[in-house]
Amino acid sequence: MAETRVPRVRRFLVCEPRHFAVQYAINPWMNPDTRVDVDLAHEQWTALIGAYRAHGHTVDHLEPVVGLPDMVFAANSAVVVGGRVFGSLFHAPERRPESSHYDLWFKTAGYDVYRPGSVVEGEGDLVWTGRYLLAGTGFRTTREAHREAQEFFGHPVISLTLVDPYFYHLDTALFVLDDENVCYYPEAFSSGSREVLGRLYPDAVLATRDDAMAWGLNSVSDGHRVFIAPQAEVLASRLADQGYEPVPVDLSEFHKAGGGIKCCTQEIR
Repeated sequence: MAETRVPRVRRFLVCEPRHFAVQYAINPWMNPDTRVDVDLAHEQWTALIGAYRAHGHTVDHLEPVVGLPDMVFAANSAVVVGGRVFGSLFHAPERRPESSHYDLWFKTAGYDVYRPGSVVEGEGDLVWTGRYLLAGTGFRTTREAHREAQEFFGHPVISLTLVDPYFYHLDTALFVLDDENVCYYPEAFSSGSREVLGRLYPDAVLATRDDAMAWGLNSVSDGHRVFIAPQAEVLASRLADQGYEPVPVDLSEFHKAGGGIKCCTQEIR
């Protein structure tokens, strides 16, 4: 029998996709010749925000900026733990201007913001588990940034190496289900990192490549409900078998830029 899961109210920061487009290619999903349906993207994003609010979560908004088409991917802007904000330093020059706008939002809201000296892309690669940070590297965030994050937060940081360019951020290959467990796609990681995850999470929910490629790992869980891409059908079924409630939200227009549900969602803890 599946366990009874308990949801926890979350606070999210998002940025409207008013200027969303695919204007350059900085990951395998992006092709500047791809046409983005801006109206559909906005409709899908609005449905995500509606789903969060319908399930009791708080959503704050940052005003989008002309010329920054990826600013909608709020998760990459920072990682926030215990009210402390560790900012971003993007790998791609095209995205670096986003950081100052997010920093200003946090500062205006009363937070101190740490400016990292090493390349790091927020919750894209730094995933808070409730006890420590899982930290991705291999394509974007550097190991030096992992060390910076540990010094800043004073929490253990566990480095994990990503090896498949389609899963260039940790949040495309893994997400936290609750304080005790995670869901991930094993083949996105190096052999040593798979062993680490196996030891830390022997009961983890594992995804197939098909569901990973359908953006099923770029999900957000509140401990009970999992906001997930509807295309990840097998994974949604596995989660339901474990007592989680899948909440399908289609963000397929954002897949064209290498993003999904979690990419659009910064959690403020």
